[in-house]
Amino acid sequence: MYKILVVDDEPKIREVIKEYAEFSGYEVTEAADGMSAVGLCKLNDYDLIIMDIMMPELDGFSAVKEIKKTCPDMPFIMLSALGEEYDKIHGFDLGIDDYVVKPFSTKELMMRIQAILKRT
Repeated sequence: MYKILVVDDEPKIREVIKEYAEFSGYEVTEAADGMSAVGLCKLNDYDLIIMDIMMPELDGFSAVKEIKKTCPDMPFIMLSALGEEYDKIHGFDLGIDDYVVKPFSTKELMMRIQAILKRT
C-alpha cells in the first residue's frame, strides 16, 4: 500500500484529499504545516507528498527543500492557490513532480497521484 503525506493548513482540504485517497487504496498521514511535514518525514517513509505552499511555521517551498535534503527522490505534488507562472517554475526548480492550483478536482488529483506513483 502506498503511503501519502498530505500537508495543508486547511483541515477541510486535508480531509477531502484523505477521504478520496483512502477510498483509492492509499494510506494517508496529515500535517498542518511544513515544519510538521519535515518532522514526519524524518520518522516515516512516504511514497508521495502533497504540499500546500502558504502555511504557518514553514512554507511549502521551504519544506520541500528540507525534505529533499534527506529524500532527494521524493515525489511531490504542490497544491496551492498560488497559480502564477513564477510560483510553478519555482516549484519545478525545487524538484516537484506536479503543480495543482486550488480550487481543484479531487478526481483529477487522484489520477495525478496514480500517474506519479506508477513512474516511481
